[in-house]
Amino acid sequence: MKIGIPKEIVPGETRVGMIPALISAYKRDNHEIFVEQGAGVAATFSDKAYEAAGATIVSDAKKLFEMADLIVKVQPPKNEEARLFREGCAYIGYLAPLANPDVVKTFAARKITGFSMEFVPRITRAQSMDALSSMATIAGYKAVLIASDRIGKMFPLLMTAAGTITPATVLILGAGVAGLQAIATAKRLGAKVEAFDPRPAVKEQVKSLGAAFIEMEMPADAETAGGYAKELSPEFIKKEMEAISARLPKVNVVISTAQVFGKRAPILMTADMVKLLPAGSVIVDLAAEQGGNCELTEADKTVEKHGVTIVGAVNLPATIPVDASNMYARNVQNLFKNIYPKPDSPIDFEDEVNKGACITRNGEIVNEMIKNAVK
Repeated sequence: MKIGIPKEIVPGETRVGMIPALISAYKRDNHEIFVEQGAGVAATFSDKAYEAAGATIVSDAKKLFEMADLIVKVQPPKNEEARLFREGCAYIGYLAPLANPDVVKTFAARKITGFSMEFVPRITRAQSMDALSSMATIAGYKAVLIASDRIGKMFPLLMTAAGTITPATVLILGAGVAGLQAIATAKRLGAKVEAFDPRPAVKEQVKSLGAAFIEMEMPADAETAGGYAKELSPEFIKKEMEAISARLPKVNVVISTAQVFGKRAPILMTADMVKLLPAGSVIVDLAAEQGGNCELTEADKTVEKHGVTIVGAVNLPATIPVDASNMYARNVQNLFKNIYPKPDSPIDFEDEVNKGACITRNGEIVNEMIKNAVK
């Protein structure tokens, strides 16, 4: 199989879909790797490093798309890219099919077998393929570093000759993968950490990391069978806001991570709630791309409202491209092995992972949710 790795064209994207260290594993199964010139430079992987690992460098993106049996990308392809794919080829990468219906239609029209990293089922067997969790880990870590840089005080408790410096109080909204990593990172920096999540199952995880869990009556069905947070009722969200509001006057940093798969992120902080925070506080909103958990968040912008700095964080994994590319490329490789366990073997679409991740094949949109959304 000829596997093509194009250079990412989305502004600010520094990750790459395959790293040199993994090429030998593909070549052992007689796959050929073609990398567009400069594809890995932003992640510190030079063309020479790819060539030394056995890849072929291609200077023309159009040529790479036309020759490849499989395209591996990070960012969802633009429609102009999708039209360049060789008819009947395969794709592995982020696809964002709900936000890119034109690309999905192009994939179907060109009989491209499209696998979306976002739709890899969240089951135990697929953990090594779960790019959403890998990238959320990086985002949660980086969010804390951003907050520590923006806030006007230090995170840890310090006993000095000049007096005692009290620790910063960090509130984490949402204790999924990003939230748990944010808790761990803030604790390592010495902050006092509190966390809130509507899923009772995460309470012990939060406490195991040394954070306090904000208690309130929780719904029994706050997550889907696949492990994603569910969209909750307006009544429950109102109660959430009340519980969060009670904590805000003593909080220095809020890191919000609450997202609902395929839908707008829930508003957990209104403009009035922001006013409750002490002056100089910082909000890092990891749900900015989905509309934000804070009513005042502006995606990809840092704004100051009511004396509070609000960071609309977008694509934080791209700010740590070396480790992000390593993790993402391994997720892709593990999914590839599941889809193609042997060279030239037919794809088993009865396999739960393959079936769940596949959005288009044989000229059709095969994921029912995407098919209905596109219609």
